[in-house]
Amino acid sequence: MLGEPGQKCLLLDTASLYFRAYFGVPDTIRAPDGTPVNAVRGLLDFIARLVGDYSPDALCACWDDDWRPHWRVDLIPSYKAHRVVEEVAGAPDREITPDPLAAQVPLIREALRLLGIAVVGAEGYEADDVIGTLAARWKGPVDVVTGDRDLFQVIDDDREVRVLYIARGVGKHERLDARAVVARYRVLPQQYPDFAVMRGDASDGLPGVAGIGDKTAADLLATHGDLDAIIGAAQDPDGPMTGALRSKILAAADYLAVAPTVVRVVTDLDLANPDLLMSPLSSRQRADFTAFAEQWGLGGSATRVVAALDALA
Repeated sequence: MLGEPGQKCLLLDTASLYFRAYFGVPDTIRAPDGTPVNAVRGLLDFIARLVGDYSPDALCACWDDDWRPHWRVDLIPSYKAHRVVEEVAGAPDREITPDPLAAQVPLIREALRLLGIAVVGAEGYEADDVIGTLAARWKGPVDVVTGDRDLFQVIDDDREVRVLYIARGVGKHERLDARAVVARYRVLPQQYPDFAVMRGDASDGLPGVAGIGDKTAADLLATHGDLDAIIGAAQDPDGPMTGALRSKILAAADYLAVAPTVVRVVTDLDLANPDLLMSPLSSRQRADFTAFAEQWGLGGSATRVVAALDALA
């Protein structure tokens, strides 16, 4: 386990944040040499705001070491396929990322390093899996910052794990607990993966079960509890499930056999023991980050994030 009871941890779905920063901050924001830095500055402002609002004891920038793992693609070839840049045969998949943003990603990593913010990824896994593992291992309250609905599954009221959902913007984020998930979808957080499997998710290339949408998926889970029980009911010709619904589920048997593995976040990655606790910036860190901020024209964003981190001391 990580941390101590009572220590609050803030887990950032980093790509979700820097994509939002890139598209939300004008690309006229540039370094002295003309390099766009809108995503860098936007992310630093997001971090400053979140740290100021929640005063975490620990902070982690969770990273996509592999944004489209082959083990997930092997199970569902359409997984995130619409986001892939066409490459020559045999080349690794690359996500569609605007060139001005791709150029800023190394700057983002360097800024986080200089600020003493842990960046944690895992080879062959997505940031969602890192978040799932750290949320499961942290002893105290956890806030997960993301615009990805798949992470609703990590919400756990008993362990004080919630999601700060940024779909409407970081400044208008929603604090979601189990009650909020039930109110929104009529399923519990632990049922969300099965719900997503059945209704599908175009943003992730998940086809879902033809003819089953949000309402039917929620009704099935309310009646049967989980996907395994739903499939079992569909396989019982003498059960109460309607013939039409039974046919839809049985027709999707191959998909339903693999999709839960794709949708469920991994919660047992071997991440060793990353040090996520925040410490006051040393004089050397402060000087190095100040020089970095001046070189890249990070202006008030750099000042605000340092002030927010200083307030944690």
